[in-house]
Formats: sequence, C-alpha cells, structure tokens
Amino acid sequence: MEWGEDVDEFDAAEQLAAFVDHGGTLVDTAPIYGGGAAEPLIGTLLAKSGLRERIVLASKAGLRQSPDGIVRDTSRRCLLDQLDASLELLGVDHLDLWQVHVWDDGAPIDETLSALEYAVRTGRARYVGVGNYRGWQTSYAAARLMSRPEGLQLAGTQVEYSLVRRDIEREVVPAVAHAQMGVIAWSPMGRGILTGKYRGGTPRQSRGAGGPFEYFIRPYLNGERDGVVEAVARAAEGLEVSMPAVALAWVRDRPSVSSVLLGASSVDQLRSNLEAADLTVPDEIREALDDVSKGFR
Repeated sequence: MEWGEDVDEFDAAEQLAAFVDHGGTLVDTAPIYGGGAAEPLIGTLLAKSGLRERIVLASKAGLRQSPDGIVRDTSRRCLLDQLDASLELLGVDHLDLWQVHVWDDGAPIDETLSALEYAVRTGRARYVGVGNYRGWQTSYAAARLMSRPEGLQLAGTQVEYSLVRRDIEREVVPAVAHAQMGVIAWSPMGRGILTGKYRGGTPRQSRGAGGPFEYFIRPYLNGERDGVVEAVARAAEGLEVSMPAVALAWVRDRPSVSSVLLGASSVDQLRSNLEAADLTVPDEIREALDDVSKGFR
C-alpha cells in the first residue's frame, strides 16, 4: 500500500525478491496505493525482475481521487477506466485477480457486476472479487453475478481480519463459505498493534504518533485490546518466533481464509513476518488466542 511513497524502488525490489524466494505468490495493489505510485512501481519491478509468471497479480478499482479526497465510484465507467489504467501502469495484459474495492450505494450492483463480466470476457482479468463488503452484500453480489449471462463466480473478498477484528466471522465468513469464495485478510496484525511495537506506549516515529495513518491506528490504542496483545507476546515467546508470525499464522489458519496480506516497511521486517509461513500453532495456544480475542467477534 505504501510502495512508491514510504517504500522506494530499491526497498520494494528487495522485498519482492525475498517474498518470491520464500515461496510467496500473491502481490496485491490498487490505483490509490502509494498516492498513485504503487502500480507503476510494481510494473517497473516486474519488467526488471522477470517475475510476472511466478506471481498472482491482483489489483482493485472503485476508489478514486477527487478534489474532496478519496471517493467511492463503482460505476462501469470508473471501474473499466481504472482497470485499463492499471494494466498500462503495471505493464501487463491481464490481472490474475481484479477486485471491486468497496461497496458503493451510488452505483447499481448490476452495473458494477457488468464491469466484472466484461473484464473476464475480454481477457483483462482471469478472476474477479470484491472487498470490504458486508455479509449480505457479499451473498447478494455473488448470487447476482452467478445469475447473469456469463455465470461467473466471485473468487473472493478482501476484508480486515485479525485477532482484534473478528466481526467478519458473524456474517461475512458464512456468506463466503456458502458461495465457495475465499477470504483475503488485510491488516492481519491488527493495524500494527499485534507487532508489539505499541506495548510500552506510542513510539515517536510510528504511524500511530502522527501522519496520514494516525486516524486508522488510534482507535486500536485505547487499551481495550491489550489483553490480546499480551497473549500474542506470550505465545511468541513460548514458540520462539516473532509476534507478527503468531498473529499472521492465526489468521492464515482460520476457516475460508485463502491468503493473508503483509505490508512491510523493510526487507528485514518482511522476513520476520514470513516466519508465519513455516509456523504451526499448537492447538492449545490457538484455543487460548481464540478465547482471549472472542470479545472482538
């Protein structure tokens, strides 16, 4: 999300190489990421590295910049304009997964879905999905898309999911399971608090201390989630791994989860996070984490 802005081309290239070398496959971006700089940066890296055939390349559409800030727009015109722009910036002729970034009350759902159909029919996208939909929205969109002439299935939904944000388990996960979709979990480290960096307060240089992401992190720093953070810390100590590895592995193993998104600021941080790929969380620890976080379902 911050590639091209807080993460420059050199660091991004290091991260991409380390990620693929570790067996990583999914690279997820969006037109608004990095202030619009993420997609062209990824396109440059793919052209230089020759890694295109080794990754699942995903992007989104439906959020755009306006004089008033970022606005929702899932009209057919906006979606297809953004798709064509993404393909050009990424330097590819198709996306492996194209997702509607958000639900938009201002656009008829059939108009939104018609853009997904067109993308697949014309070869611009291999699979399509949605993001940040509620349970009923997920079920409704999946059923409407399947009933349309192309008979397409939504491949998945991208939603926030972590030990301190489990509300998708009430409606979204059952909807996903019923529609035979997958969940791509974003912010699986609880907007950063499950890394442990805020245990002793808010570090001066952290996102929670100021800047464009303070509004996003601050609601999670009110003390309500401290018990979960400490439980993750104890689990990490016992398993001799990092706190992020425990948090990521817990999400990875949840029902219907297909992938977990990482957003590292450095290659060292990324490698620490990738410990989760090789981590098996024992049943007793998983059950303890389930119990301590049940209040956030």
